[in-house]
Amino acid sequence: MRALIFGATGMIGQGVLRECLRDSRVAEVVTVGRTATGQQHPKLRQIVHADLLNLSAIAPQFDTVDACFWCLGVSSAGMKEADYRRVTLEMPLAAATMLVARNPGMTFVYVSGTGADSSGQGRIMWARVKGQAENALAELPFKAVYIFRPGFVQPLHGIQSRTALYNAIYRLLGPLYPVLKRIAPGAATTTEQIGRAMLNVAESGASRRVLENPDINQL
Repeated sequence: MRALIFGATGMIGQGVLRECLRDSRVAEVVTVGRTATGQQHPKLRQIVHADLLNLSAIAPQFDTVDACFWCLGVSSAGMKEADYRRVTLEMPLAAATMLVARNPGMTFVYVSGTGADSSGQGRIMWARVKGQAENALAELPFKAVYIFRPGFVQPLHGIQSRTALYNAIYRLLGPLYPVLKRIAPGAATTTEQIGRAMLNVAESGASRRVLENPDINQL
């Protein structure tokens, strides 16, 4: 399998990259982002590209990719809707439209979030935009499109968020993760479980398109 990761420097993207590099099913991992990951590995090839709304210059490099994992995302806190929409909807849709035109046989996995609004019409801005992105991507004629909606994500193996506030929250809540997992197993997952689940759906598919925390943990 050749895997393509957008957002490999973010918390979830780091987890997906780690599992891809460790998994024998993956022959090559290609990352695309505005900055390099800072990692080196025989299976890893990194593409630094400034304009993620226009990938035409590097498009031929994706013709033999088997799965794309879109892990790039931002917090909506303090953002105008147009700016949040650019990162959350316009960027993945631009990439996916290019990818499906060149290689419709691949699987596309989009990281959304628990509470995303499938109607795309609700009052909560981030949930509405996430839902619109989910719906737009699902219409593209890939081999398969899967939507991951993680809730609380526990970072493992030294992985950290690029948002300082999130890191503080994870440090505070991290010791409570085993308790949360026991009393509400469907509310939490880990960066490791998300990475493994993405590889599993890329290889074998899943029974549903939209995968919430319990689904992710079972894959």
